[in-house]
Amino acid sequence: MRRDVLELRQFYASDLGRAARAMVERKLSEAWGDTHGLDVLALGYATPFITPFRARARRVVAAMPAQQGVEVWPADGPILSTLTPEDVLPFTNALFDRILVVHGLEESTDPVGYLREVWRVLAPSGRAIITVASRTGLWANTERTPFGHGRPYTRGQLADLMREADLEPSGWTRALYLPPVGWMARWADGFEQAGSRLWPGFAGLLLMECTKQTFAVKPKGLRSVVRTVRPVLAPSPAGTARRGQRLAPPPGRS
Repeated sequence: MRRDVLELRQFYASDLGRAARAMVERKLSEAWGDTHGLDVLALGYATPFITPFRARARRVVAAMPAQQGVEVWPADGPILSTLTPEDVLPFTNALFDRILVVHGLEESTDPVGYLREVWRVLAPSGRAIITVASRTGLWANTERTPFGHGRPYTRGQLADLMREADLEPSGWTRALYLPPVGWMARWADGFEQAGSRLWPGFAGLLLMECTKQTFAVKPKGLRSVVRTVRPVLAPSPAGTARRGQRLAPPPGRS
């Protein structure tokens, strides 16, 4: 069962949620850089992380699953969030250049089908980042945060799932070394720097980037019998005379 959108919104309004948002935003900026002129899709509940991209991207859309509920986003300007079924996204094929999935895959009843929808709406040259709770991290072992619900993944499990959905993993990183304790949120930066060097396996989140696999299929030729009709009046080869006809003498001869 998916977490309710109000529960997710409340978490990201807390000190611990703001620390988690800052750590993930940093990783996204390192991976994607400038999104000027690109179309960006946020799946699951990824609105806390894509706000920095709104100013430069051509289009930003937040699609939230019906089982979770949808929030009005952003608070200012036109509404860019929509409620969608997770297995059939209401977008045309190859529409988005960047796709971010947060709180989407762990609680999906059909993870492969979920990622195949990501494949379908991702542009051929596009990139998607799937963010999940790490199976070896502390955040997956406590239910006080949204990352403690659903199925966590290891790096190998997530990569295999992507390939099954025709997505090719192209890079990965970890984030959120901070223990899931509210009063420790003030030291999030220190935990992030020390954790990546001293205990990388205890990161709370796994972020894996993937691209779209496209295959060019060359049709196999088939043999077919072609009937040809032999002409009745075949042209005479050059230099031969028909019966009863003389060849003209070469020039200069009589």
